Amino acid sequence: MARPIRVEFEGAVYHVMARGNERRAVFRDDNDRQRFLETLAEIVERFGVRVHAYCLMPNHYHLLLGTPRGNLSRAIGWLQVTYTVRFNRRHRRSGHLFQGRFKAHLVEADEYARWLVIYVQLNPVRPRRKGEIIAGERARELDRYEWSSHRDYAGLRKASEWLCLDWLRYWGTSPAEARRAYRREMALAFGKRVENPWEQLRGGLVLGGDRLWKRARAGAKRAKSGEGAQWTRRQAMKAVQVRVREQVKGEADDRVKIWARIRLGGERGVDVAREYGYRDGAGVAHVVRRLEKAAKTNRVLARKLAGLKQKAPAC
Repeated sequence: MARPIRVEFEGAVYHVMARGNERRAVFRDDNDRQRFLETLAEIVERFGVRVHAYCLMPNHYHLLLGTPRGNLSRAIGWLQVTYTVRFNRRHRRSGHLFQGRFKAHLVEADEYARWLVIYVQLNPVRPRRKGEIIAGERARELDRYEWSSHRDYAGLRKASEWLCLDWLRYWGTSPAEARRAYRREMALAFGKRVENPWEQLRGGLVLGGDRLWKRARAGAKRAKSGEGAQWTRRQAMKAVQVRVREQVKGEADDRVKIWARIRLGGERGVDVAREYGYRDGAGVAHVVRRLEKAAKTNRVLARKLAGLKQKAPAC
């Protein structure tokens, strides 16, 4: 699995998420959750980050935070290492607690803050199956949930000093007005399907417009250890795949479409197989080989494949 790219700069805003190793619990009880929040408060003091929203689930956490100093990796790295040491000491265990590197998506706050705050804080009541509606009766359950910033946004408790509630301004000009508007918007999420903001994620990295996207791409190219170069190559390959699909969109022969996506677009056989009803990548590979063999004696087919090769976009 490719290591997630890190693009850091002063004033950046992120959605950060990390899961437990092997999807195991990182919070076994409320004492663990409280200890994590205490550790989170420490990174606000140590690293100057701004925690705008959070949600703790049994085997993962979500944070929406800003980095005025451009020090995301140092801050979250310290958070996870410190919490792991404290967790291990308490439960008399050793080893890693979190699964690999944390995920961090760059966010354009003015456009997506409201949506993300709502979406992240709905985690405790959202159905496991994506696309299903949230039952209306679960609204009270969310209001009672102690381990997210929902109650702070809704005005159901006094917020901790380390939690930055500046984003309430996206709902209103005064705290009271903003909290009322927030509660109304949150109430509208129940009884219907909630749209997933990550469906708009660009390059697995950016939730935002062209300006942030360009800045992220420039930052990725400067990233250390070759990760930036790998990420840039992956984005270039995805662009090629999109263009190849467009190139064969009007093709009537599914065999030719499959061949183009595999040979010219470099897509994985297992991914293409799902779209065309094959069990696995082996079936798709068989189609490609048979088509290439047929082209050796079929001049019309040979010319078609040669034409597609000639017009194929370069990576």
